[in-house]
Amino acid sequence: MGKSKGKSLCVFSTKGGVGKTTVLLNVAGVFAGMNKKVLIIDFDLTSGAVGTSLNRSFKKSIYNFVDDYTNNRFKAIDNYATKYNEYISFLAAPSDPRQGVKVSSKHIEHIITNALYEYDYILVDLNHNLNEFNITVLDIVDQILLVCCNDLVNIKNMYNLLKIFEENNLTKYKVLLNNSVYPHKSYFSLFDLRNIMKCNIDYTLGTNFYIKNYDNYLIDGKILTLESNFAKSYPRASLAFTNICVDLMGVKDEK
Repeated sequence: MGKSKGKSLCVFSTKGGVGKTTVLLNVAGVFAGMNKKVLIIDFDLTSGAVGTSLNRSFKKSIYNFVDDYTNNRFKAIDNYATKYNEYISFLAAPSDPRQGVKVSSKHIEHIITNALYEYDYILVDLNHNLNEFNITVLDIVDQILLVCCNDLVNIKNMYNLLKIFEENNLTKYKVLLNNSVYPHKSYFSLFDLRNIMKCNIDYTLGTNFYIKNYDNYLIDGKILTLESNFAKSYPRASLAFTNICVDLMGVKDEK
């Protein structure tokens, strides 16, 4: 019997700097804590931050996959992934942005499809541009997590994106409000945001999740949800990340 097919989740936002990559890595940490095999794909091809955030060097990237696949040298997705720990690996964006522009939307399905039969969960990171490449990713993945914060530009762009989703009958998404990235910004209440963006706010990261020394975690390449005291120190954030895994990906803790 062949390996069962995994599930894919894309974390997306309409603005940079809203904590999108941080959210993705912490979701990966929750999956790893449940003994699930996770592949993070960094589709921010010209300025990917996953490898840097995990403080891991890599020998191969998405570009190497595409080059080998195009020239019939491809054998297994694991040959291109970099291991973070026993359960988490990542497929890095190219170090050279000139290689990044050579990866086109036609390669996306090949990459994700091959990964789905090797990993339990695929987590995809994107930049905030609504271009052909990113639209293709959003169309292919099983679920989408939209990240927004209490920022005027982000709210406006999110409203426009959700209108596009509605016009195309796309409902495979949930919305995370990240109040921890700009704790001093409180322009709108939760009620206001729901009415402005015309959507539900499914998850919230509160201002108490703001971490002043977060750069220290980046330097050490740590994922917060893998820290032994995380759930005790940040119970609401821990619950939010766990609920994302359960709601969007249907994960069950089998430990």
